[in-house]
Parts: sequence; structure tokens; C-alpha cells
Amino acid sequence: MSKSAIITGASSGIGKSIALQLANTYDRLAITSCHHTEELMNTKKILTDLGVECIALSGDSSDASFVQNFVSTIISTWGQIDTLVNNAGISYVGLLTDMTIDEWHHIINTNLSSVFYYCHEVVPHMVHEHTGRILNISSVWGEVGASCEAAYSASKGGINALTQSLGKELAPSGIAVNAISCGAVQTKMNACFSQEEIAALEESISIGRMATPEEVASFAARILESPIYLTGQVIRFDGGWI
Repeated sequence: MSKSAIITGASSGIGKSIALQLANTYDRLAITSCHHTEELMNTKKILTDLGVECIALSGDSSDASFVQNFVSTIISTWGQIDTLVNNAGISYVGLLTDMTIDEWHHIINTNLSSVFYYCHEVVPHMVHEHTGRILNISSVWGEVGASCEAAYSASKGGINALTQSLGKELAPSGIAVNAISCGAVQTKMNACFSQEEIAALEESISIGRMATPEEVASFAARILESPIYLTGQVIRFDGGWI
């Protein structure tokens, strides 16, 4: 039986790795990214070469209209969405007082509102089918907060609460909702840090290094394959950092 999934922010990093990991068990993957169209199409080519049917569309996940159109296209083309992976996200490093109102809204809309938009469109279909999996990619900063990353921390804290709430709300409909609370991961999001800062960061992690996107993807696949009884959980994956 065919299986389909949506993965947001799949042009690189964690999202791309999750797409490649799910290609082992899913035969239909819909992927999207906001600003990196060329990289997104490269991901599509890799998936297609692996024998996966792929829909790839560049667009802004913080735009509710884009999300509605994207999900509508998937359902009209495939007739099903078994899994939703909300991975799209951006960061802002700096003092709260230096952040503009527009920058605040950009972080919240991209990281948190996008999760609501996708769930809002996908959940009715899953409820009708009485099955589904939703996995949100979160951060340890959503649990404990990070200095100079207040908006990012707030957005991830919102994802964690939304995950726990939806897990309870959708369990009677046979839908599992979970989140991975990631620690430091080797992605472009860390490009703003110097080598010295990264070295100091890795020294503070018990396992002595950042995670790779492939490790997060492998863990994500295990969660998605877990029994429905695993739901409403925010599962920390941080190498013993926090």
C-alpha cells in the first residue's frame, strides 16, 4: 500500500535528511522550501532517482494561502496524506530590544504559525481516514529558552505546547502527534557562529559534538514508525546537552 508524506523545509539540513530517510518506506513525498528553489529541486531529483514520486513546490510556509494550495494539490493528486513533518524554521540571534516588530512576526509566523497552517489543512483529511502521523521539529530552546534567541525560543515553546495539545485532541481519531526537541545540529542555521563559538558549544555537550541531520532523520523515522500509543510527546534529542 502506498504511503505519502509532507516535509517542509526540505531543501537542505534536517528536512532534506528526513526526506531521504523516509524514501526508504514512503513512495510519495511532497516537499517544500521558501528561498532555496534550486536546492529543493535537487532534493526532488535525488528522491525521484530513488524511485519516489515527488511533488516539490517552492513557497512560504508562513503564508496560509500557499499552505492551503500546496496541501490541496497533494490531496487532489494523491488522494491521501499519511504523514506531516513540520520542519521549516528560521532563527534570529540578537537582543530582544534590537529586534523589530516585523522580525518578531517573521520568526513566529515561519516557525509556529506554519505548523498551525499545515495541521489545519491536513488534520481534517487524517480524521476522515482515522489515521495519520504528525511530527514537529522543535528545539531544546523551546523547553529552557536561550539568551539572545527569545523569539526563536518562544516559537519552539509554542510548537511544544501545540504538540502536546494536539496529541490529546487527535488521539481518539487514530492520529499520533509528537515533536523532537533537537539540541545543536550541524545545519546552515549555525553558520552565524565562529569556529571558536562552535568549539565551545560542542565542549558543553556531553557527547562532545553536534548531531548530524542524518541522526535526527533516523530518529524521526523511528518515531513515525512507533505505535500510535506514542503521542503528545516532546522527545529531547540533544546528546546530553541540557
